[in-house]
Amino acid sequence: MYVGLKMLRDFVKVTPQTLVKDAQKQLEDNKLWMLLVVDENGKLLGYVRKEDIFAALPSIMTSLEKHEINYLMSKLTVEKIYRTDIKTVAPETEIEGAADMMFEMDLAGLAVVGQEGELIGYINRNVMLDVLAEEMGYREGGSRLTIEVEDRSGVLYEVAGVIANMKMSIISTGTFFFNGRRVVVVRVDTEDPSAVEAALTDRGYKLVTPDDFKEEWT
Repeated sequence: MYVGLKMLRDFVKVTPQTLVKDAQKQLEDNKLWMLLVVDENGKLLGYVRKEDIFAALPSIMTSLEKHEINYLMSKLTVEKIYRTDIKTVAPETEIEGAADMMFEMDLAGLAVVGQEGELIGYINRNVMLDVLAEEMGYREGGSRLTIEVEDRSGVLYEVAGVIANMKMSIISTGTFFFNGRRVVVVRVDTEDPSAVEAALTDRGYKLVTPDDFKEEWT
C-alpha cells in the first residue's frame, strides 16, 4: 500500500495572507491541531499549529483597548507565525514507511507533496489506524488465528498451505515479533475455525490466545 492511495485530499489549508483570527476559526470549526500553509500556486510552505495561533493572539491581560486589539487582529496574518520545518513524503512512499517516520519523530501527520513541491494530500494517525484495520482484514469478518511459529524461511507458506488444503480462503496475514517469539496472525474466511485449528495443531503448530500472554500485562 502506498501513501498516495490513502492520503486525505479534502482538508483545510491556509495561505500566508490568511488572517490569524480566520485560521483560529478554521481550527476550532474543524477540530484540528494544525493547518498546512500553501502559496497561491498550491506549493507547500509550512504549517501553523494551534499553539502558535494562541501565542499570537492578544492576552486577556493586555492593556490595549478593544478597538486597538481589533485593529491588530485585522492585520496579523499567518505569514508572521507559520513554521517551515514541515516533514513531507511522496505519494509513492510505502505506507508502513510513513507510519514508521511518524512514530520515530512523534508526528501527528505528514504532508504529501508532488515532484514540484505542490501539496497533494495529507496523511495522519487516523489514516494509519484505518490502514491497520483494513490490512488485517478486521472489517471483513471471518476468524482470527494466532500461531506461534519458528522463525525460519517458508513457515508462512506452510501455514497457508494447511489452510488452503482445508478449502478455506485467507482474508489477511501478518507477522510479528514479541520477546523473541515469532507470531503469525491469519484471518480466515469462516465463522467456525475449529477444523483449521485442529489441522494446524496436528501439523505441530502452536495456536495461542490472550491467556498465553496474560503474564505480560498482569
